[in-house]
Amino acid sequence: MSLASACPAWAQSRSDDWSGDVAILREVWEAMHPGLYRYSTPAEITVRLDALAEIWRSPGSFRERFLALTRVTASLRCGHTYPSPYNGDDAMVAAMYPDRSLVPFRFRWIDGRMVVTQDHTPASDLPRGTVVTAIDGVATETLLARLVPLARADGGNDAKRINLMEVRGEDRFETFDIHLPLILPLKDEAAFTLAADGRIVRAPLLTLAERQSRLAPSASPTGDANPWTLEALPDGVRRLTMPSWALFNSTFAWEAWLGETMDALSSERARGLIIDLRGNEGGLDCGNLILSRLIDRDLPLSRNQRWTRYRSAPASVRPYLHTWDRSFLDWGDQAQPSAERPGFYRLTRYDDDAKGTVIRPAGTRFTGPVAVLCDASNSSATFGFAQAVQQSGVAKLIGQPTGGNRRGINGGAFFFLKLPASGIEIDLPLIASFPDTPQPDAAIQPDVLVQTTAEDIASGRDPQMAAAMASIGLSG
Repeated sequence: MSLASACPAWAQSRSDDWSGDVAILREVWEAMHPGLYRYSTPAEITVRLDALAEIWRSPGSFRERFLALTRVTASLRCGHTYPSPYNGDDAMVAAMYPDRSLVPFRFRWIDGRMVVTQDHTPASDLPRGTVVTAIDGVATETLLARLVPLARADGGNDAKRINLMEVRGEDRFETFDIHLPLILPLKDEAAFTLAADGRIVRAPLLTLAERQSRLAPSASPTGDANPWTLEALPDGVRRLTMPSWALFNSTFAWEAWLGETMDALSSERARGLIIDLRGNEGGLDCGNLILSRLIDRDLPLSRNQRWTRYRSAPASVRPYLHTWDRSFLDWGDQAQPSAERPGFYRLTRYDDDAKGTVIRPAGTRFTGPVAVLCDASNSSATFGFAQAVQQSGVAKLIGQPTGGNRRGINGGAFFFLKLPASGIEIDLPLIASFPDTPQPDAAIQPDVLVQTTAEDIASGRDPQMAAAMASIGLSG
């Protein structure tokens, strides 16, 4: 069955009352979401949910209702709270993606303009490096300003929001593709205004299937395929490219491969190592194994403690909660109330050490220089890795500010909340981390900040890679 045929009647309905879903969402969030009040007051949350309930009670299209929901989930300023196509069913995905509505190129945002990185137009009208300044007459700066408030990100980290609104070919479901039709409905073709001479190029739009047919194989690891590559560069430098750590659906023996790869660096007399994490949002804590090969003594990670809002999930909402580990329904004695943080339970289930997570040396230590390429994609496990790298000094961070937030993020364990009337699924993070000492509402800044220009993209230059080679003492 195609996604188009899977689209249910409610997707086009203008009369169904979905306000009962908002009541479920409210109960779940108030009882279980650990970051609900990190950036919002209870009164603000109440006002937003009340407004959403009214919109979902009144006649309206799926697009109108989904836009209203997205504004509410994004307002939590939590990078892990959003209506997710990854955990929704085919009907939800079909409703989120209007047929033939996707721009026919990949692109980056640079100074409010779309810079093409890969052209998918039939006549190759938008080659790499082309700067697009308007779509169907609407300025790209205007579109970006309307898209950013719809994106999930932690706190005030708008760099992450802009990053999500790019099309890079790194995800099965691009955030931009979902949200552009909400603010600029497109169908079949669109007019793209070019910066170079003001010329307008009309080009056919893509379907979701066409977009995904051009996806990089490593973007969504499955089976036992290795999504990572180790490349030998000149002068004995190795480049480890890791586009994803989301190996939940993979049988790839990543620990064995990564351990052997890191151990071999010394025996092969590698001059240096560059770890490319650009585009890698996170997943498993693969970085801990890397750290174990770069240290000569125990490395305590950030002493952020884990907290949850509940010990046992309310029975009334359990039918709507799905996950890979049903033990998340009841933490038991691993969640202890604490006067230190009223309204929360201190979660000890994942504590590896009484003083927090500690990485211990393992395998063969690599003593050569190491550079880590980072960007705003790095917002979950890769954010934690970037933080550990910078705090320990075992490598240099090079590139652009990360995603995530130094005030702490929500994640670690999840429920997928399936709302029964709308059929929409919303990711629900269960664990909040909070730093021991006050931290700014900010990303991690790289040790060496390197931006990309439209000219870099047009010429195929990789300025971050050149900076990494220079940090190791070699020319790019």
